[in-house]
Amino acid sequence: MSSSVLHALVGSKFYPITDQHLSRLSHAEQVAQLSDCGATLIQLREKIDPPSRFYADAEAALRVARERGVKIIINDRVDIALALNADGVHLGREDLAPEAARRILGDTAIIGFSTHNIEQARLAAQMPVDYVAIGPIFSTATKRSTNPPVGLEGLKPVRQVVGDLPLVAIGGITSENFKMVLQAGADAVSVISDIWASEGLITAKIQTFLNAS
Repeated sequence: MSSSVLHALVGSKFYPITDQHLSRLSHAEQVAQLSDCGATLIQLREKIDPPSRFYADAEAALRVARERGVKIIINDRVDIALALNADGVHLGREDLAPEAARRILGDTAIIGFSTHNIEQARLAAQMPVDYVAIGPIFSTATKRSTNPPVGLEGLKPVRQVVGDLPLVAIGGITSENFKMVLQAGADAVSVISDIWASEGLITAKIQTFLNAS
């Protein structure tokens, strides 16, 4: 299972996440812009709109992705991922358990799981997941969290405990610091605010991550 996410990234180390309220673009528009720049695996994340609205938005985004050969991961919502036949789901610690999600979505679905420290990452590596996400690496304003930043030094031992399982870093990652995050052991970086809050520079930011990774 673990190679599926790396295969979906097609050699890139950039795993972007949509945010339509920060970007002021629909999920479909964000997928189009990301894929135009070369992104191949995109996570749709919606923390504000109700599920029915997210379903409709995700359906439109998935149509764009299918036309362009891009894989789509749904944040949190296993039901929406199943209903739309998305490529997978990213789960938080308060979402459906990865074991249950695997039974529902099947062996070919990409399943990711969020962790915030080395012990959580150690446990996640024993779950039926395709990648472990760790964060926040640095302080971030995108998501309110009581979890302290992992930091670059904290990322290195997490790399060791997850073994060969792909490790995705998230939280406060920018075009200025992402290379250090990769050097510390992450296989890929997930980015939200550094892309979508950069008005007038979105395309340039995306290309920076893709071209350098």
